[in-house]
Amino acid sequence: MPHTAANAPRHPILVTASVMLASLLYSIDWTIGAVALPHMQGAFSATQDQIAWVITSYIVASAITIPTAGWLSTRFGRKRVFAYSLAGFTVASVLCGAADTLAFEVGARVIQGMGGAFIIPLSHAIILDTYPPEEHGKAMALWGMGSVTGSFIGPTIGGFLTEELSWRFIYYINVPFGILSLIGIVLFVPETVRNAKHKLDWFGFLTLAIAVGSLQLMLDRGGSLDWFDSNEIIIEACLAALGFYLFLAHSLTARQPFLDLSLVVQRNFALGLAFVFMYGLLTVPPIVLMPPFLQDIRGYSIEAVGLLQAPRGIGMLLAMMMGGRLVGTVDARILVSLGLGMIALPAAEMSTWTADVPAWPLVWTNFMQGVGGGIILVPIQMIAFPGVPVERRTEATAVYNLIRSIGASIGVSTALALFVRQSGAHRAMLTEHVTPYREALRYADTSAQWNLDTLSHIAKIEREIDLQAAMIAYIGDFRILAAAALAGLPLLLFVRTQKRTGPVPIEATEAA
Repeated sequence: MPHTAANAPRHPILVTASVMLASLLYSIDWTIGAVALPHMQGAFSATQDQIAWVITSYIVASAITIPTAGWLSTRFGRKRVFAYSLAGFTVASVLCGAADTLAFEVGARVIQGMGGAFIIPLSHAIILDTYPPEEHGKAMALWGMGSVTGSFIGPTIGGFLTEELSWRFIYYINVPFGILSLIGIVLFVPETVRNAKHKLDWFGFLTLAIAVGSLQLMLDRGGSLDWFDSNEIIIEACLAALGFYLFLAHSLTARQPFLDLSLVVQRNFALGLAFVFMYGLLTVPPIVLMPPFLQDIRGYSIEAVGLLQAPRGIGMLLAMMMGGRLVGTVDARILVSLGLGMIALPAAEMSTWTADVPAWPLVWTNFMQGVGGGIILVPIQMIAFPGVPVERRTEATAVYNLIRSIGASIGVSTALALFVRQSGAHRAMLTEHVTPYREALRYADTSAQWNLDTLSHIAKIEREIDLQAAMIAYIGDFRILAAAALAGLPLLLFVRTQKRTGPVPIEATEAA
């Protein structure tokens, strides 16, 4: 529903505040549990790869459910779907906080992710319909502050709540704010026209759900099951491939497919999807990797870890405010290339760290990566959406956010799988060099600390080996992050540009 004087909300500021608060809560819950994972790991007696499901189950459940936003909002009305989605998310938050087993926690996180999945695409569409086209650049920057920044400030909030209260309060905190946002949505957000005859393509939805779910299971469990030496991983890989094949074949031949792939024919929208996939791939894994690095390698308290993550959120906020102003006057390709560079440069610096890295490099690299992530989000949207017809905006935003979620979940799973694999391999390699015949261990200045004749010194050596192996694995992840950011730069050469003198309205090039 395009913005007109007739359908414009009476209280646009209150509409914006209500949907931004909901978006903030949803995005915070992507990462708020990252700093609490060690506490939850102990509470649930889980291994490192098992506890990661607290993060990835939420992201995957959201990714699978997000594409139904277009059908549900058309069938039942955008406001109603948004309200029920937020209510389900809030109730599931209580279940997450009350969990006493890992299985219950993961199940509650799945419900929470599915319940809140519609918040981002529907809030995106609501904001676009609330403001006139000439204000869309600033509106998207404002919306992004709520929809994306939450994932950056989540660890800071989570660290404080876990240290001062309990890890359970990282979920309970959603309840009062969720109720407040729900009241605002019910009172101020206008309803859209409903079409009761609009049908859902269940075959397309189920094949996509099977494909995405199987792919995520394969990535999450591959490291612990030795990848394709395991029958389970082979089955999951086959299900993912078959699911994607059936989904694509069906979508290209059905009259009313679950996701109309004709959207992807538009060059800039397809490139926008590629960039937003990279956005999820590049920005979420560091948020998950840094808390255990700071706790296990540097020995910081959980509250200090949260504070050290704060510069990322600050950089994100500043960059998004700046990006909203620059997007109308600076070529989007320049802003995206600048953002990718500001993600790659700190990652390259992080790959040179040692186990005793001081606090200042931790602060500035987090800040710079926050700036890089914030400065590219609005330009990516302005690359992707100008050619999307207004009546297909909800569907387009659903696809857009689906791809972002898939990028984030694949990034987290891949980073953790590489970390576990590399730390194990380097631990085995380092252990080979610790023998009674190692000449360096017999020197007078080291024998007091690295004496292989006593159990206490052997335990100390074991701890040092574990620390150094983990450090090498983190360095490997940081190098891959830097390379992945630079790999996106060539795609900018294919972006179709347009001449403009001011902010670009979303519908400016509908016919393109």
